[in-house]
Amino acid sequence: MSAGVLASTVLVEELMSTDVVTVDLDASLAEAVERQLSAGVGSVVVLDDGNPCGIVTEHDALGAALRTGRPLDEIPVAKLAHGTVVTTQPGTTVQTVARQMSEKGVKKVPVIDGLDLVGILTLTDIVWHLSEIRTEASEIDAARDRWESAGEF
Repeated sequence: MSAGVLASTVLVEELMSTDVVTVDLDASLAEAVERQLSAGVGSVVVLDDGNPCGIVTEHDALGAALRTGRPLDEIPVAKLAHGTVVTTQPGTTVQTVARQMSEKGVKKVPVIDGLDLVGILTLTDIVWHLSEIRTEASEIDAARDRWESAGEF
């Protein structure tokens, strides 16, 4: 039962980044790219009245620039922030969110607590902690085996 055992106990709040880079829906792509570069991140969460309504990635920005041939300050972020954003809550298990990310084909998930954007969980966050997750899973499996052997489980 390796990583699956622990993944059900590791919560989003333990792995998420709390420094979420955002941009308003009425911003230009130039502003979004400037914020990405300043923060050293690969995406910005687009907000409409404080609610996530999209994510603009480096890939999105490059694609828009190539397709339109226009300067980034002439491309509205609103043109790129479309569709439903997959979000999660801090108390959700990483296993659950990882499954959603896989099913929806997304790599970044904003974390919402009530009405507040409190973080973002990325595929990179999960991968960086994978060895820790596997180690803890092995420890849990070993403890379970000891309990079962002792008749305490």
